[in-house]
Amino acid sequence: MHPIDLSVFVLYMAAVLGVGYYFMRKNTGNEDYYLAGRNMSYPHVGLSVVATDVGGGFSIGLGGLGFVMGLSGSWMLFTGLLGAWLAAVFLIPRVKPISEEHRFFTMPDLFGYFFNSRVAVIAGIISAIGYLGFTSSQMLAGAVLASATFEELSIDMALYIMGFIIIVYTVMGGIKAVIYTDTFQWILLLGGLIFIGIPLSYNAVGGYEAIADAVAPEFLTLTNITWQQLLNWGITIIPIWFVGMTLYQRIYACRNVKEAKKAWYLAGLFEWPVMAFMGVLLGLFARVAADQGMFGYMGFESAEGLHQEQGLPMLLRTVLPIGLMGLMMSAYFSAIMSTADSCLVAASGNVTGDLIRKWFGINMDDDRLIRMSQLVTLALGVVALLLAAAMETVLDIMLYSYAVMVSGLLVPIIGGLYWKKASSIGAFWAMITGGLITLVLTVIPEMDRIAGREPSFEMPFGLDPIIFGITASLIIFIGISLRYPGRDNV
Repeated sequence: MHPIDLSVFVLYMAAVLGVGYYFMRKNTGNEDYYLAGRNMSYPHVGLSVVATDVGGGFSIGLGGLGFVMGLSGSWMLFTGLLGAWLAAVFLIPRVKPISEEHRFFTMPDLFGYFFNSRVAVIAGIISAIGYLGFTSSQMLAGAVLASATFEELSIDMALYIMGFIIIVYTVMGGIKAVIYTDTFQWILLLGGLIFIGIPLSYNAVGGYEAIADAVAPEFLTLTNITWQQLLNWGITIIPIWFVGMTLYQRIYACRNVKEAKKAWYLAGLFEWPVMAFMGVLLGLFARVAADQGMFGYMGFESAEGLHQEQGLPMLLRTVLPIGLMGLMMSAYFSAIMSTADSCLVAASGNVTGDLIRKWFGINMDDDRLIRMSQLVTLALGVVALLLAAAMETVLDIMLYSYAVMVSGLLVPIIGGLYWKKASSIGAFWAMITGGLITLVLTVIPEMDRIAGREPSFEMPFGLDPIIFGITASLIIFIGISLRYPGRDNV
């Protein structure tokens, strides 16, 4: 990277850390640190929601999908649009008034309201583990991008640098810093893609005729996808809008129900079609550029042998001029930080609010509580960094984390909201069963792959393990709730 580009990038990162320090001085209690004082307007929250949900992991992941399947990869974020709008209609009007009345801090607080404290603790553990995975995926996304952009920077070194910046910034500022910087970071990414990344990349590869000549026809259609893949994306991503701690924090942070619903509608539109097509288009351009030999100076004469998630950063490194390269890299790192910081704050909120305060019954004044929250955020950030160092693919980490959370938490929260016979013991065993089945069905094939063995089993019809986890959770929840009704029966 040219010194000018490096200067732009370093100045931007320094400014972000400055924002974190500013809000560290401004935060006066846990409501500020975790919920921004419950007084945020919909534009800030809506842009923060989409920045968190799409962020760097999906930005890099979408580029990878565009690289291997073309425009049809955009359907992944169509599920985000559906999830956001369904939550605006069915979740927010029920949850927001309850959260205001009872001053909820976390998503598991809702489990405690509908069931009991022990169910809330289990929900907090599942949520914290899931968001550690999310945070790891964003750190890895930053490392993939940085190692493909900066010469002689290994992916391990890039990972530790990105992890350090993300952890320090988040520890200092909390959710208020996250939401305000998310707004700016998302606008920066959107503007960078629309006015810099896409037009320059399109011209560099030779325009539509060159693209059509270089890729198979199905890459330029919206039908290059199987029904199993679409179903797997939908069952993994749509439910996260009903169980995601980062999303509940933003519901609680909104001024009222109307502001929260408007924020979710805005976020859905930015997910699809806006970000969905931008991401896969750049991935498609990267595939064309690779086959044209544009990455030959980096040792890749074609797309063969090139990791799908490295094509996008290599393309940007190749086609962007001095100055704009630094700005575009800042935009992508902004997206990565937008998701990583939100996920880290969410995991910290689960551990501090749902475990330390409720399970262990530790109470303290606001100053000590903020210090405790910052220490927990620091510890979880280090764990997430170590987890990222052990994984290979950004999108895989994200989808695994989604799967375990959704299969454990979706059925009980819907049951609590809409089924009067829902019981605490039913919720408890539904969470354990759903999450465990999905985890086992996911991890065993991955262990076989790492060990170079033949798969121990194959999922029927190529369906995602989460479908079986949710199904088991539903059966257990209904059966036990009917047999053992009541909220205090765990």
